[in-house]
Formats: sequence, C-alpha cells, structure tokens
Amino acid sequence: MNRHAKPLLFFDERRFREDLNNCNPIPVFKNAIAAANSHFNARFYEGEQTANLISERASFMDLILRHAWAQFDWGKNICLIAVGGYGRGELHPQSDIDLMLLIRRGNPRRHQRSIEGFLTFLWDIQLKIGHSVRSLSECVAEARFDITIATNLMETRTIAGDEKLRLAMVKKTGPKRIWPDKQFFRAKWDEQIERHNKHGNTEYNLEPNIKEAPGGLRDIQMINWVAKRHFNVESLEELVGRDFLTPEEYLQLKRGEAFLWKVRYGLHLIAERPEERLQFDYQRKLAAMFGYHDSEERLGVEKFMQHYYQVVLSMRELNDVMLQYLDEAILRKDKAKNVYALNDRFQVRDNHIETLGEYIFAKYPSALLEIFCLLGENDNIQGIRATTIRQIRQHRKLIGDDFRNEPQNKALFLRLLRCPHKMSTQLQRMTRYGILGRYLPEFGQIIGQTQHDLFHRYPVDAHTLQLIKNMRLFDRPEVAEEFPVAAHIYKNLPKPELAFIAGLYHDIAKGRGGDHSALGAMDAADFCRRHGLPSEEIKLIAWLVEHHLLMSNASQRTDISDPDVIYKFAKLVGNQLQLDYLFVLTVADITATNPTLWTAWKAALMHQLYSETKRALQRGLENPVDRSVWVDSNRLSAINQLAELGIDEESARAIWGNVDDEFFLRERADDIATYTAAIAAQGDSSDPVILIQDAGVEVPIATQIFIHTKGINNVFPTTAATLDHLQLNIQDARLHRDTEGHTFDTFYVLNEHNEPFGHKTEMLLKIQRTLSETLKNPTPAMFNVNRRTPRHLKHFTMRTIASISNDIGKSATILEVITPDRPGLLAHLGRIFMQFRLRLLSAKIATLGERVEDVFSLVDMDYQPLSDAAFCEQLRDTICRELDARNKEDIEGAPLQKMKLWQ
Repeated sequence: MNRHAKPLLFFDERRFREDLNNCNPIPVFKNAIAAANSHFNARFYEGEQTANLISERASFMDLILRHAWAQFDWGKNICLIAVGGYGRGELHPQSDIDLMLLIRRGNPRRHQRSIEGFLTFLWDIQLKIGHSVRSLSECVAEARFDITIATNLMETRTIAGDEKLRLAMVKKTGPKRIWPDKQFFRAKWDEQIERHNKHGNTEYNLEPNIKEAPGGLRDIQMINWVAKRHFNVESLEELVGRDFLTPEEYLQLKRGEAFLWKVRYGLHLIAERPEERLQFDYQRKLAAMFGYHDSEERLGVEKFMQHYYQVVLSMRELNDVMLQYLDEAILRKDKAKNVYALNDRFQVRDNHIETLGEYIFAKYPSALLEIFCLLGENDNIQGIRATTIRQIRQHRKLIGDDFRNEPQNKALFLRLLRCPHKMSTQLQRMTRYGILGRYLPEFGQIIGQTQHDLFHRYPVDAHTLQLIKNMRLFDRPEVAEEFPVAAHIYKNLPKPELAFIAGLYHDIAKGRGGDHSALGAMDAADFCRRHGLPSEEIKLIAWLVEHHLLMSNASQRTDISDPDVIYKFAKLVGNQLQLDYLFVLTVADITATNPTLWTAWKAALMHQLYSETKRALQRGLENPVDRSVWVDSNRLSAINQLAELGIDEESARAIWGNVDDEFFLRERADDIATYTAAIAAQGDSSDPVILIQDAGVEVPIATQIFIHTKGINNVFPTTAATLDHLQLNIQDARLHRDTEGHTFDTFYVLNEHNEPFGHKTEMLLKIQRTLSETLKNPTPAMFNVNRRTPRHLKHFTMRTIASISNDIGKSATILEVITPDRPGLLAHLGRIFMQFRLRLLSAKIATLGERVEDVFSLVDMDYQPLSDAAFCEQLRDTICRELDARNKEDIEGAPLQKMKLWQ
C-alpha cells in the first residue's frame, strides 16, 4: 500500500464496484481513469501542491490495479509489486506505471493465462505500463548483475497478492546479500558521473532534461538511494539532525524537489507524453502557466528559466555535499590518512582541504575566501572535504558589507585572480557554494540568468566563468595551436588578471535594461576602486567592459578591407595595449558564448582586423592610409602578375572596364590576377565565368566563389537562391559591376557544417554547373524554398528589425536586417531588392544562433544612395512585413516575441 497517500475522497469506489458488476469492465475502468486524470489536472491548474497530486495519483492507480487484478484467478505464491518511481508512491501524468509480477519460485507457466489476461486488460484500458515477471531467485540474480535493477528493487510496494513475497525479495536483495555499501555507492556514483557526462556535465543546457541532467530529479533520487542503503532507513527524514543531513539541507532538498516535480507535472500536461526535456516551446508555455510575465527588461520565460537553473544549481550543490560525505564515510573510511597542515586554519587530508576546527570560519571569516586561494595555489589539492563544504554553507551568511569592505578580503580576492592553478575552477566552486554571489552581489544577480535564444548557450554566470577559463587555457600548447594569435598575445599581457576582471564584469549588467556594456563599465570601475587598483588600470578595465563587443561587431559587420574603416576602429581602440587586451577578451567571449559558432572564417576576420589595426597604430593615427594609394598599389600588383601570365596591361584594363575601385580595394592582387586570366581565357563567350577555390593562407577558412557575367541581371538573388538549394551558407558577398553590366562578384561560403569544401571535386563541379545553368536561365521556381525550417529555429519568432542609413564616404545606403534565421532568407531579400530596382554592392552575413544580423550596401540603378525618405520607409516596411509573415507561416500562428539585443 502507498503508506503516505491521503484517502481518495473524489473517487466513489462503491459506485465503481457496482458498475463493474453490471457493465463491461473495460469502459468502466477507462471512464474512471479519465475522470481521475481530469480531476488531478484541474487541481494542478488551481495551484495545489504537486506532491499531493503525484501521491494521490499513485494511490488511485493502486486501487485501479487491485480491481484489475481481482478480475483474474491467481492462487498463491504470486504478487503484484510497484517498482521504480511508482514504487516510491510517485506518479506523474504521463509516467509509465512500472510493475513486477513476483512469483516465489520456478516457471511462471502455472500463472501464464492470468498474467497474459491481466496485461492485455491493462493495455485495453490504455494504461502505459512497464512490466517484468520474475521469481525470487531471478530477482537476486538480475539485481546482482545490474545495479539499475538492484536500485529499482529497493523501492517497491505490494499492490496485490502476498506481501511476504516482497519482503523476502527485499531481504534477499539487501546490502547484506548483494551490493554491499562500498560496491553500491561506487557503482551509483560511476553511474551518475556517466549520466552527467551525457549532459555536458553542466546544469546549464539550453533545453535541459529535468530528470537526468545534473541537478535534476535523478540527482535527488541518488542521495535517497545511497543514504537509505547505507543507513538502513526508509526515508531521508529519519536522518535529519544527524551528521548526514541538517534540517536546513533537508528543507532545501524538499523545496527543490517540489519545484522540479511541479515543472515535470506541467511538462507532461503540455507535451501529452512522458517528456523530460525542457524544449524551447515548452519553456515558454510553462512560464506562462506558472505566471512569469514579460517586463521591459526581461521575458517571462527568461525569469522562469533563471529560477529553474538556480534550483538545479542548489540541488547539485547538495548532491555534491552528500556524496562527498558518503565518500568519506564509506569509500575512504578504512584508508590510511595522509594529513599535513597548510597553516593555522587549514590542512590537507588525502588530497582534500579541510578546516582545523568546526568554528574556523566563525573565528576567521576571511577564511571563506582564503580556502579558494589555497586551492588555486596548490595543484595537488583535489577538492574540499564534505564537512568543510557544509561549514562554508553554514557560514556564508557572514559575507556582507563589512566583510566586503575588509582590506584583507579585498587582497584575498585579488590574490585569487592571480592563482596559478585552476583559477576558473575555484570561481566555479565559489559560485556553487554561494560565495562569489555574496562577495560580488552584482554577480549574484546574474546566476542562472538566461537569454532565450540559441546564440547564448549558457546562462550569464556560466558564460562569464567559461570566458575566464578560455583565457586561462590560452596558456596551454594544445589550445595555443587552435588559437595561435590569441595565445601569443595572452602570454605577453603584462597583467592577465586585468583581463579576468574585465571578463568578470563584461556581462554583469545584463537584464537590468539599458546598455549593459555601459552599466557594466561603471560596476567594473567601482570594483577596481574598492580593490585599490591604480587609475590607469581602472581606466583600461572600464574601457574593455564598455567596448567588449566592438571588435566582434567590427570584424563581422564592417568592411575591414577598407583603410577608412581600419582607421576609425584604430582611433576607437587608441593604443596597442588596449588592442591586445580587447583581442584576447573578444576571442574568449565569442567561444564562451557558443563555441559551435566559432569558425576559421570568423577567426580570420578577427586576425585581419587585429593585424591591420596594429599597423595603423604603429604608423600613427596622424598618418592614415590614402585609399587611392592602396587601390593603385593593388591594381599595379595585379598587372605585374598578369604580365607573367602573358596578359598585358591594356588587355587587363579592357577586361576590368570601369569597375569600381572597391574591387581593387577589397580583393587580393593574386585573386584579381586569377579572375582576370580566367575571364581572358573565356574570350567573347557570354557564359558566366565561375571559379571555386578555398581561401586562406595556411589553412582553408572558407570556399571562395567568383562569378563574372555579361549582361545578366539579378546575379545576387539568383546566386543566393542557388547556393541555398545546395545547402551552402554565404558568409560574405563582395559585388562589383561596371557600367556595361559586367559583374565581378565574390562570395565566401561554408557548407552545412560550417566548413570549407574546396577539396571536394565532385561537389565543386556540381556547384559550377548548377550556378551556370541558373544564371543563364533563372526561373521563378528556383526561389521556392524546399528545405524545412529546423525544429530548434521554429521556436524563435522575434520580429524583424530593419534599419536604413547612408554611408556618405562610400556614397551608398547601408541596410541592416535582424531576423530569425530561415532557409532561403538571402534569396527572399534578393527578390525584394529586385522588386525595388536596387543594386547590391556588398553583403556581410552574421548568423547568431537562431537569428541573422546581415548588413547590405545598396544603391539605386544609377549607382546613387537612396535619398527618398518615403521610398526607404516603404523598403523597410516591406522587408519587415514579408519576413515576419514568412516566419509566422513557419510557426503556424505562434505569437511573435519581443526582440532584445543583449550582446
């Protein structure tokens, strides 16, 4: 029986029995189950505690199963047992009902007819069951072999039949017979490590599994299983007040479990299946269900997910404490102790640090920071002993304003940032044990804080600590090989800890509203002043925080082949020291935001921007490069290379015609020579010239597609549509045309895996053939998008933002479009440009998770910027209206979200 269940006042069992005697039993059972489900769900929506509902649901199912059992003839020596979660007396709306039919001994054939009839009946009344049929000896044999089965058999209840059978099974599979303490604990801990690894060993997945991921319900069950077996108790409540579990810890555990139960119950109702993964669309629906509303600063779903992440972080912290305690009590109990003192407050026992007394933190509050410094200064110390973790948790409330203002504590925190070993790991420990968020209250506000998108893979606190870890990793040879420029610069920074402070504060103001970079700079400057940093270091750190997005934006959104762009960027940066710190911070930031989006192409753009800016600073900001000198130099270099190929200057200039100077500014001289030679070899043919090769100095960074046409209109939209059909992603488009309509267009593309593909000969031939055919004979059908929008993109439906401004220096109009990423997006925009009779000069494509931020340089048919305000507004309105309508079709009516730009 479910000992903790309340009487089922809503269910008229007498009437149920009468109906069974007078009617076909199957509809009677089905009607009773449907009515009970509606009853429980209504109570959930009314706000009743989930613990009551899952307990009563289990009790109701006990009753239903007993009545179903009674429909068949069983005899003796068999019983029906609830196992697993159902055995614990917990049953969520869509969870399987795990059952075991236990027989005393021998072959179950004597019960075969009843067993088959019983199981068929349960399926007929549409119960989702998981079942096994075992004898006592089979239970022992299988439990001895499989730790999961042994664990399931620990939590059982007899539903019907002989209770003595279950008690005999429990005794035979107990720790005195199989899986003694040490073996059971080691096996379950290994099982948890493997499970955590499957989920990236982080609580902070974008779509977390509330049951299996770190900090989830399985971690809570893990504490229950190991503690119950070790202490031989039926519930954790029996351990409260003893060394293992304090009343505060037990209350925290039950509160966390109650929240996760509530989320799981709601998730089952929304998904209408046993779903355990918090997918993006479910997150939004649950946030609305639980009353998390949008505000000006943050979305309701972001508030809900921050609460979720804070809960699972606390559950993992408790799991950590409990398991380390049991490790010391069980696995290390009989081991020889290797103990040595570090100072008057701490010692090391078996490579784990511990205090030298129960009241060390009360007597010396500064030790709450000192312990992490010692960990970072002694690489041989593997962790903190459980008793000391508990003392940290009990005394962390001592960290207040007086603690923060204590000079000794300020010095300790700066000392921590200079630690040689696993400094970022210590910051993570401080976060998990509630120290960092108390010492830096502004950091405490961002713990678990999310941005509901695909670009920001982690909550703000985890992203921040990963950024610092990334910077520290630049010191490692294997990482330096992947990030050679960043690693070289990092190793030569005069004070790396200044970069760590900037990293710690770069996103500290997210979610407050306003410009988080500017607000964060003020917080960073305040931290520096409080910690006594010199004025020049304060100025550097505040500048880095305020401009931490400057380099990534410039590299991906501007034409960094233009000396004017480089000059403006160099003026903003000001000096080499700030450029070096900014480069290291930017690379670490991008890779910590979403490492899957870091490509060789983006790395090359960053390196180019750094190198050109360094040259500008060395030359002196008072000596900017003349664009015309750059153009003439590049043109002359191309002419000299062509001469070696037998093409004279006159022929080359005839091919180039009056193509714009941007062609010679943006393309490399050797590329221009290659393009020109191919056009010359084409002769008078009107067929497009299409050259495909990988671009890059030492390693390929993208695949370069050059297209030269004569008298063909709408080359960009046609090419964009064609490449989309070929599942290629445009990273950059450099489009040039002379007054006779000859195009000199260069596209940089990657495949669907964000990789160059110039080594795949068959693929290159297919691209070349397809492009040639579509450019010569474009059809409306080619603009139709056949690729389905991926599930993870469909859940994001923010409104399109389009802005238009004029670049006086380039005599062009700049269009910026921010919109959800969808197949065929560039082709769609190309069609709009055709509709408005616009020429596209260039396109910078930036994909940030589920959205794109694309920048286009446009002119009218006379190569003039767009000056008519009404025309520009009509263009902007058309782009927003059409792209939003298309996105809405993808989602089939999903409401559009507010758009917030945090990065």
